[in-house]
Amino acid sequence: DGESYQLDSIDRIYLVGAGKASGAMASAVEGIIGDRIADGVVTVGYGQVQPTVRVRVQEAGHPIPDEAGLRGAENILSLVSSAMDRDLVIALISGGGSALLPLPVMGVGLAAKQDATRQLLACGATIKEINVIRKHLSRVKGGHLAAAAAPARLLALILSDVVGDPLEVIASG
Repeated sequence: DGESYQLDSIDRIYLVGAGKASGAMASAVEGIIGDRIADGVVTVGYGQVQPTVRVRVQEAGHPIPDEAGLRGAENILSLVSSAMDRDLVIALISGGGSALLPLPVMGVGLAAKQDATRQLLACGATIKEINVIRKHLSRVKGGHLAAAAAPARLLALILSDVVGDPLEVIASG
């Protein structure tokens, strides 16, 4: 988007992500700046692991979120929360990121999110409708991951699988 990042002004680079393509995205980013990555974790669907060196790739359930996704989301939130003002967080987001990053708001358990997802899928809700609900039940979606990364700079690389590419719908924003 026309913005450049001077690596000599960045202390640490953290790579995080969620989505069916986030493993491949992490592998590609490692190929470009691998030695500069301090730490990283991405969550992909079962069977979608790509080889990485510095980034931990965790598998989880899609489209129904599961405990593995919950642990992945906790690991991602913990990592970005440790970032400081001279750090850069690169978020790799792709389709499937909503189900693969299921960190519920306080008072809502994983079972409730699973049930809500099942009901929404069964009733024929659109992905936009499903992700609006997911966003409001999440501690990471809808910009909460970006807020947790502050004061670090955040660069989001997003692959869309939603017609029209609305950012608020892709992985629930």
